[in-house]
Amino acid sequence: MGNSALKAHLETSQKTGVFQLTGKGLLEFPEELQRLTGNLRTVDLSNNKIEALPPFIGSFLHLKSLTINANKLTTLPNEIAKLKKLETLSLNGNQLQTLPACVAQLKALRTLSLSGNKLLEFPSGLGTLRHLDVLDLSKNHIRALPAEANELQAIEINLNQNQISVVSPEVSRTPRLKVLRLEENCLELASIPIPILTDSQVSLISLEGNLFEVKMMRDLEGYDKYMERFTATKKKFT
Repeated sequence: MGNSALKAHLETSQKTGVFQLTGKGLLEFPEELQRLTGNLRTVDLSNNKIEALPPFIGSFLHLKSLTINANKLTTLPNEIAKLKKLETLSLNGNQLQTLPACVAQLKALRTLSLSGNKLLEFPSGLGTLRHLDVLDLSKNHIRALPAEANELQAIEINLNQNQISVVSPEVSRTPRLKVLRLEENCLELASIPIPILTDSQVSLISLEGNLFEVKMMRDLEGYDKYMERFTATKKKFT
C-alpha cells in the first residue's frame, strides 16, 4: 500500500480516533501509528498477514477496541498489559497456541474473542477480569472445561467446535454465567455435570453435535430446574 494512502488513513484517524486498515496484505503492525498514541480508541487490522505485535502496542493508553482477526499471530507481547482501558480484544482466526498471563492485567476487558486459533487448553488466570462479559474460545483444540473456570465473571462462554470431553462440576459456581455453548464437542451424556442443571445460573446450555442426542437430557436429574430458568429467560426477551 502506498505511503499517500496510509497518510490519508492516518489523517482521518487523528480526527476520528479510529484506524481501520483491513485486507491490505500488511506484514506488520504499521509503525506510523505511533504518532497517534494519544488519539486512537479503535484499531482494526483484520485480514492481513501480521505475525507479531510490536512492543510499542503498549503506548496506546486510550485504546478501547483492538481487532486483529484473520492474521498470523502466534503470540502476544507482554506490553499489551499496559492497555488499561481496553474493553474489546478480538484475535479470531490467528495461530495462538496459548494465551500469555499478561492478558489477565487488562482490567477493563469486557469481550475477549479467540475463536479459530490453536489453543490446546482453557486459558488460565482470567478470573481477575472482573468486567469480562463474553469469552469466545470456539473453534480451538481445547479438551476440558476446568474447575478454574468458576473464577470467571463471564455471562457467556462459547466453546463450540472444540474437543471437550470433560466439564468440571465446579463450573456451576461461575457467578454470572448465563450462556454456555458446547456444540460440536466430544461430550457424552454422562459428562454433563448435574450441578450445572440444578445449582447454576446457566439458562442456556447448547449441546448439539456431541456424542448423544440432546433430547436425552430430559432424563437427567435437574433438567426441570434448568428448563425453568431457560423458560423464564426466554419470556424476558419475547
